[in-house]
Amino acid sequence: YCRGDGFPHIRRLSQENWGLVIYDEVHLLPAPLFRFTAAVQGTRRLGLTATLVREDGKEDDVFSLIGPKRYDMPWRELEERAWIAAARLREIRIPLPRATLVKYAEADRRSQYRIAAENPLKLKVLREILDRHPGEPALIIGQYLRQLKEIASELGAPLLTGQTPHPERRRLYDRFRAGELPILVVSRVANFAVDLPQASLAVQVSGTYGSRQEEAQRLGRILRPKGRPSYFYSLVSRDTLEQEFSWNRQRFLTEQGYEYEVEDALGG
Repeated sequence: YCRGDGFPHIRRLSQENWGLVIYDEVHLLPAPLFRFTAAVQGTRRLGLTATLVREDGKEDDVFSLIGPKRYDMPWRELEERAWIAAARLREIRIPLPRATLVKYAEADRRSQYRIAAENPLKLKVLREILDRHPGEPALIIGQYLRQLKEIASELGAPLLTGQTPHPERRRLYDRFRAGELPILVVSRVANFAVDLPQASLAVQVSGTYGSRQEEAQRLGRILRPKGRPSYFYSLVSRDTLEQEFSWNRQRFLTEQGYEYEVEDALGG
């Protein structure tokens, strides 16, 4: 796909009758950017996804565009068979500082979510988590670049975003895989198609509202089997809109059999 040029290759693709068309991350197919690919003709079609869930309710559109579901396996069954790592999930609820709480109370609903997501006390809790898991290759994942830049600066860790050139991304990923970088701070660019098998600790400092699919994809970044458990932490501002959205974010994983332990931070 090229912005401004439409879909330059779709005519060529549509002229052939392919034997097999494979759709990776097939839950994306109903989106306008990908839906046109359903017109590509193939004798057989195969869709692959670990997260057949959409917040717009269009999961069933996948079946109408590609065909019925043929195989499904719960994540916990994969874990029991040691095909993915055992995972420990924890939500840590953090109070808003008094000054931030006043700002939160006066804001509109959309602004409230961002204020809660960028809770400045999350940095202190993040440091405590990293101290709790010394030596674990860690991904710090978030939604807001201002927050991520502050975290990267405080931790002395590299920041990887959608603006990071692809050669630099590959260099950072290679250094992380080689054990030269113990921590990567990453934006939503790491939600998909990132292979970092060494990663065993993920801390989610902010997310895209109540996205169940994003929560599951982020957990998936640390589920490559490695002979020991992986740890997923979600930092949430207590008694805020962010906590409300976190319940929805967790729904897909709880339906897969996972449980979140809840911990109150800072003596709360």
